[in-house]
Amino acid sequence: MKQTKGFWLSIVGALALYAVIQFLIMSGALNDFYQNMLITIVINIILAVSLHLIIGITGQFSIGHAGFLAVGAYASAIATMNFNVPFIAALPIGGIAAAIAGLIIGIPSLRLRGDYLAIATLGFGEIVRIVMLNIDYVGGASGMMVNSMTDWTTATACLIITLVVIVNFTNSTHGRACISIRENEIAADAMGINTTYYKVAAFAIGAFFAGIAGGLYAHNFYIIQPSTFGFLKSFDILIFVVLGGLGSMSGAVIAAVLLTIVSTLLQDYPETRMIIYSLVLIIMMIYRPQGLLGTKELTQLFKKRATVGGKPNGNKHTAA
Repeated sequence: MKQTKGFWLSIVGALALYAVIQFLIMSGALNDFYQNMLITIVINIILAVSLHLIIGITGQFSIGHAGFLAVGAYASAIATMNFNVPFIAALPIGGIAAAIAGLIIGIPSLRLRGDYLAIATLGFGEIVRIVMLNIDYVGGASGMMVNSMTDWTTATACLIITLVVIVNFTNSTHGRACISIRENEIAADAMGINTTYYKVAAFAIGAFFAGIAGGLYAHNFYIIQPSTFGFLKSFDILIFVVLGGLGSMSGAVIAAVLLTIVSTLLQDYPETRMIIYSLVLIIMMIYRPQGLLGTKELTQLFKKRATVGGKPNGNKHTAA
């Protein structure tokens, strides 16, 4: 597929940002606190973008994303801790396990729509949490000890792969089919689009990358517990997508970055953090209910500004 100039500029910019941050880490300018915050930002971006594919592109209201995060986290942790699988190989294992879980929940439940689908996915997330809570093999309620293996390089590589795959999928004929389902599922079905197939495919792809994020998350801390993956975690991921703008991947990325920074810097003041967090969401929903970018991407906004800014210059040149 032929990529746009903006796509390649974004890739170059991401690699340049990675190089700068890696230099700061190696030089000791960034301590462990800021390194952990950066890795957390990357994990949240992957979660936001993967849910963006399900909700923003395909229009399926899912609030069980924490379930896929948990499946990926525990599957990759079991692979590394109990079977000595290399960390790089354990990440796709977590992604595949989450994708299988996405298929299991997706095939029967994606015939539902709207609130009914949301309730079904929420139930799935709670089932996963309760199962992990009662299995002694993964530590039960006390949690599972995991070696810290996630670093900035691995996290960034996973992020770039996630963004490239989802951008390519969105811009392909399959992505257009998913967008048509979001806009009008009945009309898409009437035009011959296999709506169930594309909804399940988007669900599985989104779950796969949520599983990758789960693997990074599990190996970024020294312990994972079922309580971490409750329904409130699903709502946190949902807020990234809604605040950024349904249908805008750039918006989801920006929202994930901003909210993660706010949450991290205010983690010593949990009450204040939740008040600020809630006020930002309330103000956003009142004055800009479509989200930060709506359905637009940053590249589209820059093109529009460049076009508007170019017209006066063109007129002056003509008048001269």
